[in-house]
Amino acid sequence: MKIAVLPGDGIGPEVAAQAVKVLQALNSEGLKIEMEHATIGGAGYDAAGDPLPEATLALSRAADAVLLGAVGGYQYDSLPRPMRPEQGLLRIRKELNLFANLRPVNVYPELADASTLKAEVVSGLDIMIVRELTGDLYFGQPRGIHVNANGEREGYNTMRYSESEVRRVAHIGFQIAMKRNKKLCSVEKANVLETSELWREVVIETAKEYPEVALSHMYVDNAAMQLVRNPKQFDVIVTGNIFGDILSDEASMLTGSIGMLGSASLDQNRKGMYEPIHGSAPDIAGQDIANPLATILSAAMMMRYTFGRDDVADRIENAVKKVISSGLRTVDIYTAGTTKVGCAAMGDAVVAAL
Repeated sequence: MKIAVLPGDGIGPEVAAQAVKVLQALNSEGLKIEMEHATIGGAGYDAAGDPLPEATLALSRAADAVLLGAVGGYQYDSLPRPMRPEQGLLRIRKELNLFANLRPVNVYPELADASTLKAEVVSGLDIMIVRELTGDLYFGQPRGIHVNANGEREGYNTMRYSESEVRRVAHIGFQIAMKRNKKLCSVEKANVLETSELWREVVIETAKEYPEVALSHMYVDNAAMQLVRNPKQFDVIVTGNIFGDILSDEASMLTGSIGMLGSASLDQNRKGMYEPIHGSAPDIAGQDIANPLATILSAAMMMRYTFGRDDVADRIENAVKKVISSGLRTVDIYTAGTTKVGCAAMGDAVVAAL
């Protein structure tokens, strides 16, 4: 198993180190994992003048999977847009054709009280959001800012999807639903957007290949409301890039902390980039207080989706559950009566639980 490790910026190196620690523990059992590190984001700019250095891209292409920490930092905000850390992230997704983003939303019973919603609303929650990642407004052309005929500045972006782009991410959604509770909700805005009208038509066509899956449709504004009102009605959600970006961040807060959630971004052959959904949090970098569990759980997703090792993924996830059950908490999930630990100590605890 060849893994490119891209720690990135801020707390990225701290949390990535803990996931590496877990993978090394598995490696010592004969799993045959090879890991090589490279820079990305602000670290890539500092090292090579590019948020996605050529050497990093080459390593990522040669690897079976990529483990990413986080990118970004205040010191890079004044750079030209193409040189900002976030552009490195967008570019590697595009270069590796990582079109399907998987965002699990799970609530551990012990952490239900950490949510801002009532515990009975979120306890036991288990949703998978499948977000299309390489199309839509974020990549559509034309785009830009210009001066219009009235002499006024005008910004414009293009929402665009092809039939094949919708179909391939719909297949991922249906395939995941088949392994879960066989329920798929497609989220769009077909009542006002032609792009969404096409999205719905293609999803309905694709559904014919998965007769066991119950397909439903929901407008994105209603989906945003239902995630807060009654999130347990969902099993798998499939949606476009911008809607998925917003809904998955909203859903993450149902769990009480974005420090608990990993993600996977997959290509057509299940090669993937795995990363926590949180950002680089430069305000707490270097303090050993970041929560590494999202990155560790991302490594579990890597074992499940890229390497097909459900057994190893289960072991990592069960180790995290054991640590949570034991009462160990980083500051973001700490409550009275539990034991506060740092980032490295939490990583050590997961290794011990393995």
